[in-house]
Amino acid sequence: MTRTRLGTLIAGLAVVASACGGAATVNDSDSTTGAEPSTTGDTATPADDTLFSPTEIDQPFDLNGGVASSSEGVSVVSDDPRGDLDQDVFGVTGDWPTDWTRRTIDPGELFLGIAVFDPRDRIPPIDVPRFEPIEAATWLDEREPGALVTIDGETRFYPLSILTRHEIVNDRFGDVPVVVTFCPLCNTAIAFDARVDGEALRFGVSGLLRNSDLVMWDSATTSLWQQITGEAVVGELAGTQLDFIPTAIVSYGDAVANHPDAVSLSRDTGFPIDYGANAYVEYSSRSAPISGFFTGDPDPRFPALSRVVGVTIEGENKAFPFAVIEDERAVNDEVGGTPIVVLWGGDTADALDARSIASSDAIGTGIAFDRRVDDQVLTFSSVGDDQFADAETESTWTLLGRAVDGPLAGTQLETVTHRNEFWFAWARFFPDAPVYGT
Repeated sequence: MTRTRLGTLIAGLAVVASACGGAATVNDSDSTTGAEPSTTGDTATPADDTLFSPTEIDQPFDLNGGVASSSEGVSVVSDDPRGDLDQDVFGVTGDWPTDWTRRTIDPGELFLGIAVFDPRDRIPPIDVPRFEPIEAATWLDEREPGALVTIDGETRFYPLSILTRHEIVNDRFGDVPVVVTFCPLCNTAIAFDARVDGEALRFGVSGLLRNSDLVMWDSATTSLWQQITGEAVVGELAGTQLDFIPTAIVSYGDAVANHPDAVSLSRDTGFPIDYGANAYVEYSSRSAPISGFFTGDPDPRFPALSRVVGVTIEGENKAFPFAVIEDERAVNDEVGGTPIVVLWGGDTADALDARSIASSDAIGTGIAFDRRVDDQVLTFSSVGDDQFADAETESTWTLLGRAVDGPLAGTQLETVTHRNEFWFAWARFFPDAPVYGT
């Protein structure tokens, strides 16, 4: 099957699923079977009549934060700047004002994920997110996974059942513009500060992929951004690195138990989608990524679609494979000069397995925290059933890093920047990074 045809089937069906509530099946033979679109599910009735919509606040953003644009690592070409593009990519990007002369990557590494002319936002991001109290989001099963983001004490839960259909949420926390992203093909949930050069950028889904990972675009410059790293790789802003906002994939039940005052992204998105249905059925059971979106062979040290806790701090990276940390459950380590602990446990469902996310097999939860409290570095160990203790104060902690007993009761560990990506993606983007336990 050609790459164009495969891209049409896989990503095109994902778009249909986003718009209509259908589902696609992906198997190891690189073929797909699409279900008939359905809008009969209980799709958009919020559990609470009052929805919080932060992007509708009539208040300017604080544009003093974020990052300055950078040209680090940028190559500038003058002759036929688009000549290195894959033929399929060249064919659908003709009207883009992207500055193809500026790049940090070989543009030939970009593949077409959605085979339509100008595929930008054919998978529609959520630009006006609405939230409900997390305890009111009873449409979610307690095992369903979501991205948990906390800024200045405010916590929000973004169900992966919604993020798989939209991939990007342009949000705001107070006066800070934030973009929350999820790439289903790599299982990467990452949030970023959306400010660059004193401007709040709006991000969308470009329809392009690199190493199977989502490539975003911004509507101000049409630069292309690698989701897994937060770096602009092509365009006016090439070389610019967005600031990470620590994000964790956790179960809805654990989020409610640990953050009862949080809010959850509502199904009231304006799209008639059955958000409980998985559009990537059996994807995580594959033995390899989709060949049309990933060139070469995956790193053989671990199964390609096994998960890792990939930690990034101060420019240093380290992977903690689920298969390795499952036995220890609490791994004390240091990355980028920061003492961290990686906790593993939980009954979190796999969002990319069964047709119904709630009935999918458990994949577990892997989270990385800064293990410093005040001026003390704590040493953690597992004490049974998703409970942990520190040796220094003998306080008891939950899987989500909250002390529930002992001298530190009520303390919340700070999440560090990490992802739960598939091994093939981690190894491709961070090939020289150390791997715990190897």
